Amino acid sequence: MRNTPVPTLRGWLERLDESGRLARARSGIPLRFTLAALAKRLDGRRATYFPEPDGHHSIPVVSGLVSTRAWIAEALGTDEAGLLDRYQQAIEAPLACRETARASVHEEVVRNVDLQRDLPIPVHNEHDSGPYITAGLVIAANPQTGDQNVSINRLQVSGPDRLGILMLPRDLHRFYDAAEARGEALAVAVVIGVDPATLLASQAILPLNADELEVAGALHGAPLPVVRCVSNPVRVPADAEIVIEGRLLPHERAREGPFGEFPQYYGPAGDRQVLVVDALTRRRDAIFHTIVPAAMEHLLLGAIPREASLLSLLRRSFPSVIDVHLPVGGVCRYHLYVQIRKRWDGEPRNIMMGAFAGHADIKQVVVVDEDVDVHDPQAVEWAVATRFQAGEDLVVVPGAQGSRLDPSARDGRVDKMGLDATRPLEAERFRFTVVHVPGEDDPEVERWLADG
Repeated sequence: MRNTPVPTLRGWLERLDESGRLARARSGIPLRFTLAALAKRLDGRRATYFPEPDGHHSIPVVSGLVSTRAWIAEALGTDEAGLLDRYQQAIEAPLACRETARASVHEEVVRNVDLQRDLPIPVHNEHDSGPYITAGLVIAANPQTGDQNVSINRLQVSGPDRLGILMLPRDLHRFYDAAEARGEALAVAVVIGVDPATLLASQAILPLNADELEVAGALHGAPLPVVRCVSNPVRVPADAEIVIEGRLLPHERAREGPFGEFPQYYGPAGDRQVLVVDALTRRRDAIFHTIVPAAMEHLLLGAIPREASLLSLLRRSFPSVIDVHLPVGGVCRYHLYVQIRKRWDGEPRNIMMGAFAGHADIKQVVVVDEDVDVHDPQAVEWAVATRFQAGEDLVVVPGAQGSRLDPSARDGRVDKMGLDATRPLEAERFRFTVVHVPGEDDPEVERWLADG
């Protein structure tokens, strides 16, 4: 196990290739559906490298770069057990970026941009409204303070130099609203092709005006090199593969969507903001990264920052909290498992409320004892089956704010549910004693096999 972070996308691709975790497709794979279909077939087993997709001779596509927890931990220079703590430490101790005047991402500059001519942008799902950039880090500065924000937003190609964008009511939307109120466009950069640490840092849950690129520096253990765009003052990772520079136009909307989202349903179409492209910069041998929607790379990039934030939040109020997990069955957003060392019988209910308040997307919380592995859904289901009674241990919160991408929500309102699957502190002996055969966990017992 190498214990240092992998500093570049290319270094991570080499690591995957050396260890047999990078599949190589044949040249010329269609960008419409087929590329995404193959990447999804290999999801969680191997990342995929697509040379010369659909005639784009100079720019290959990669996908599935961080599609298991173990891979993400490895890329950050830690192990799965230390992943959330490593991430939270970077959030708590960010490193200011180091600005440079020259960067590899400026090796080629295109001014008259035609997005589908210049970049291999796939169509992913059957009913998607067109080609989408799915792994682009959207970077913008607060018009009032100059502080930057980084997010990943879905970006629909709607013209040669036009992108439709879905902005949730978070920092980027606030920056845009402030610019639009002045009648001004908001300068942005869309960064495609970064190392795993920077990719994960982009999803950090931070206060307004805190820069996710500084979290990336902390994950690297050194300040992240950044460079200013050629057509606007936004600062971008200097070692990125591709940067689309542009402006979010004020008072202009266009149809965007539908698009397949993380809940494995389509996010609806709507009239949304428009990004006009001013320039495209890239390395001479640039690599285009795409994230297949609802595949493990998509889910885990959302899960790990949320888990780290929720674990830190809950531990501050409840020292009994040991671990948390957002399972795949809850699309790594909606269901939360919490492992505790229970002190009082009413404590799990308080923890449920803390989790609901910690992130609006959470709609179900299961609290379990320290002997239940929250990373094992079967173990959590066993705890619910044997330690939970709906009449006593169920908490329901109707009509709370949830995720607008949840198709069961009513205008973003959901009913939230908490399940206390912990043992009562005062219970008769053997009532909750788990059966155990001495020696069952010892591999040496297999020496008694006749064919061993």
